[in-house]
Amino acid sequence: MRTINYMRAKKTLLFCITFLYACACLGQEEEEKQRVAGKVSDKAGVPVSFANIGAYVDSDSSMVAGVQVDVEGNFIMMLLPGTYSLKFSFVSYETLVIPNVIVESDDLDLGAVVLEEESAILNEVVVTGRKDAMELSADKRVFNVGQDLRTSMGNASDVLNNIPSVSVDPDGQVSLRGSENVTIWINGKPSSLTSRDPDALRRLQGNMIERVEVITNPSSRYDAAGAAGIINIVLKKEQREGLNGTFTANAGYPTILGGSYNLNYRKGKVNLFSMYGINHNNTPGKGKSYQYYNTPDTSFIYDQRSTRLRNELSHNVMLGVDYYFNDRSNLTASATYNPSVGKNSGTTIYNDYDETGMLINNTGRYEREAEDESDIEGVLTFTQNFKKEGQVLTADLKYISSRDDEITNYDQYSTQGETLFQESLNFATERNVLIQSDYIHPFGKQGKLEAGIKVTQRTIDSEYSLNQMEDEQWNNVSQFTDNLFYDEKIQAAYLMVSNQFNKLNAQAGLRAERSDISTALEIADVQVNQNYFNLFPTANVSYKVKASNTLQASYSYRIGRPDFRDLLPSGDFRDPRSLFLGNPLLKPEYTHSVELGYLLEFEKGSILGSVYHRHRKNVVQRITEIDENSIARITPVNLASENNYGLELNASLNPVKWWRLNGSANFFRSIIEGFYKEEEYNRDTYAWMTRTSSNLTMFKAVEFQSSFNYFGPRTTTQGKDLASYSIDLGLSHDVLKGNATITAGVRDLLNTRARRRIIDSEGYYSDSRFQGRLRQFTVTFTYRLNTIKERNRDRNGGDQGEENDEN
Repeated sequence: MRTINYMRAKKTLLFCITFLYACACLGQEEEEKQRVAGKVSDKAGVPVSFANIGAYVDSDSSMVAGVQVDVEGNFIMMLLPGTYSLKFSFVSYETLVIPNVIVESDDLDLGAVVLEEESAILNEVVVTGRKDAMELSADKRVFNVGQDLRTSMGNASDVLNNIPSVSVDPDGQVSLRGSENVTIWINGKPSSLTSRDPDALRRLQGNMIERVEVITNPSSRYDAAGAAGIINIVLKKEQREGLNGTFTANAGYPTILGGSYNLNYRKGKVNLFSMYGINHNNTPGKGKSYQYYNTPDTSFIYDQRSTRLRNELSHNVMLGVDYYFNDRSNLTASATYNPSVGKNSGTTIYNDYDETGMLINNTGRYEREAEDESDIEGVLTFTQNFKKEGQVLTADLKYISSRDDEITNYDQYSTQGETLFQESLNFATERNVLIQSDYIHPFGKQGKLEAGIKVTQRTIDSEYSLNQMEDEQWNNVSQFTDNLFYDEKIQAAYLMVSNQFNKLNAQAGLRAERSDISTALEIADVQVNQNYFNLFPTANVSYKVKASNTLQASYSYRIGRPDFRDLLPSGDFRDPRSLFLGNPLLKPEYTHSVELGYLLEFEKGSILGSVYHRHRKNVVQRITEIDENSIARITPVNLASENNYGLELNASLNPVKWWRLNGSANFFRSIIEGFYKEEEYNRDTYAWMTRTSSNLTMFKAVEFQSSFNYFGPRTTTQGKDLASYSIDLGLSHDVLKGNATITAGVRDLLNTRARRRIIDSEGYYSDSRFQGRLRQFTVTFTYRLNTIKERNRDRNGGDQGEENDEN
């Protein structure tokens, strides 16, 4: 181990705190809030108890306050002087929006506010809907998954696997538009659940997720890391007055048992929020492969069949508080704790054949793994809004500490009398410190200047070893034993300007990042230091062709730093005949990305079409080589360059009020040209993927959802990935007067969600199929406390009621 010097981070933090304190003092002269009151009732004069009211600033439609009326229909809302739109909503009533409510220096009494009952009720099928499945903003697409039936049936990995252009392989690796070099955040920042172990996303329950933001061409305000873009998972959080939240319990087969709650309590200047989830599952998986070796030294054939069972108990705990010093300054503090323990097992059977196809040996390998993980995160966020509308200063401090300990025993027997006993140990710890400050300064009518700084430090210590039983004692295998230290320091600053000129909205920015990364192997005495400085320009232009048609173009230059798992030289010894070994010498990838999109909105839906091109250099690809012992060694290496050309379509349609359709398709061509060890590795492939989902709302409180996912075949550097598809079904029914919902569903109805891969290179052929998760049936019960089930925005911009006023 070695001591990490945090003096630079501490000095930066002290500067930020001092600076923020000075800014907060500047904002102490506050305008006095005024009282806005009234009474909400129906046409007959009966009070509409507990209706929701939101106040929105007319200039940018941002929500500034939200209250709930009392049992008599009365309400009081405190607002600063200004012009607002007030939105009144409640289940089974039409949403009412009162625009241009002017609050001046005196209290305002709105008197009687009358809500009308919904008239769009059918005899057998009614509209209950929800938010639009996809929303488009200047530099990202937002997918509202909070009420998707598939979300309540799975985990975060499952949720991402249902997002257009996103795919998750059986090992948990996330890809965006066919590229694995994608950055994943939670609530807008790096998280321990995404920074080191992709499989950790399976420990986050899907019903904790509100929405997923996909940013394919991030602007300068975002980190430059992630060649394919950024995926941001936003968790649910309420901010309304009083006590509200949701409780969920779920069960399924193969075994899954879990529960969660999401609670919020706000009174006056304090908003308390808490989230907890527990999940226990036994997840079976299976695989098979056919391997053929034909080298000058040896020639043989074998097939293998494997089964795996993951037994895991995990917890997700989050506590936080918002404190509002006044209407313009607030501080948010939160802490997250994610422990998990697992006892996994696996069996692999090898059948060896000679050149004539005769069985010559049978080998069984049995695995027992004990896994103990924990993640602790602390976040502190300060927000200062100035008197000038839209002028905001924020500062963030985040600390992450993670631990991942694995002990695995392998027992191997063969019909020829050979035995092998091995034990692999891997103890890893990770620490992250993030300090960030951002400032927005509006100018003119719709102009905006943004600037910010960010400092991060990430350290990982990984001790790994392989022991083997020889002569009744454990002996260390030196080739697979070492201690790896990874230290990453990144300092960044950005400047961005945007403005609107009639129908044209333009944004341009520049981000500067300095990277200082070192990787060291203690026993091998190998150290690799990389220091580099980069400028990353971005640009985004959108033009409103018509009120419902928007043309958008964007450009970004990005970096893809090697993933820690790709640097780790140790292997996964589950299959000793096929080892993955990292490469500490990997260099970062660089990507130029250009995208052109066109959004067409109409009364019954919307269609978004995009064409894109990505040029990448220093592309990392996994190369399979056969060593002198006929063992396949898979190693990530930097190849030369890659060009991707793609067409993406997203559509959302409401053919009739009770039927909603969503679909997406991504067609792309990928060309790789490169050399490794004097061998040429070229690839030119066409591939496509598509997703469709259908939602039917029937009998007022029953909803049926079906979805189909298809991933087309594609040529890889050394072979081919075959096509795969899956079907999911879900059925939900509201009970307890709409306060609760029961959902039943099946994931992967036909048990076809598997990775099928062929490697065909000189002297080696492999045909494999692996399914990390089998078909699963689930039942979920959700109860809402003082919260109305989310309902859909109509195409005219009105709402039919929402679960949240706003986040």
